[in-house]
Amino acid sequence: MPQTDQVNSTQIGPTTGSLVLVGGGRLKDPTILHRFVTLAGGPSAPIVIVPTAAEEDYYGPYSPYLENLVAVGASQFTVLHTRDRKEADSVEFVRPLEEAQGVWFSGGRQWRLADSYLHTRTHEALQDVLNRGGVLGGTSAGATILGDFLVRGDTAGNELMIGDHQKGFGFLSNVTVDQHLLRRNRQFDLIAVIKEYPHLLGIGIDEDTAIVVRGNHFEVIGNSYVAIYDAESQIDPDGLFYFLAPGDRFDMHTRETIHSSRDYTSTERVIKRSWN
Repeated sequence: MPQTDQVNSTQIGPTTGSLVLVGGGRLKDPTILHRFVTLAGGPSAPIVIVPTAAEEDYYGPYSPYLENLVAVGASQFTVLHTRDRKEADSVEFVRPLEEAQGVWFSGGRQWRLADSYLHTRTHEALQDVLNRGGVLGGTSAGATILGDFLVRGDTAGNELMIGDHQKGFGFLSNVTVDQHLLRRNRQFDLIAVIKEYPHLLGIGIDEDTAIVVRGNHFEVIGNSYVAIYDAESQIDPDGLFYFLAPGDRFDMHTRETIHSSRDYTSTERVIKRSWN
């Protein structure tokens, strides 16, 4: 089971394998899913699609993102879904995950994924996919669930940032992930979470944009921006967040940009308000 709540841990991302977290929306840029398929081992790699975050009538053989993955060359799929935690904890249910090299979580509401799979055999099997060098990916709710602290996890609606579900799968330790960042004008929403839990690293991902995580590092790919929320930011202590552009790389342990395509001395990088 992933290790979480280790505030001083030096390991943030998975020690083996990869994560691909997408900010939701329609993916106009095929390079995001192409990267996911490549990390899974190529077009013939077995991929499991988990649509559990979505409404019930959204499932079926044409599960979300199946056609998108086919369009970038993937060819072997299994759709895995249950709302029954007992079933999710069964040997039979997790069998497709034992062969999977990639697992994709569709969007919807992240608390549905937590209710169904958190701390079950399915959760353990997802860790095993990473352990053998595979990739876990997801969009919108399917991205947020891969983090540690679960924002927008309230069953009453997705506007409450700190709700009745606060625990994600923990494949990114001490990290909280928001999505649809700029498209839905959410860029200020993670501020309250980081003020409440200043040890957390906040990552906000816009639509048609993704971070590709290997170990403690991630790269931004796609067509828009990723925002970093860090209570102890050394880039600009007076700022609330700053943006990374496609091609930028970030170290989640040191919380420093490894490579940037832009000049971080410009005022564009940070939108300033008071933390108080």
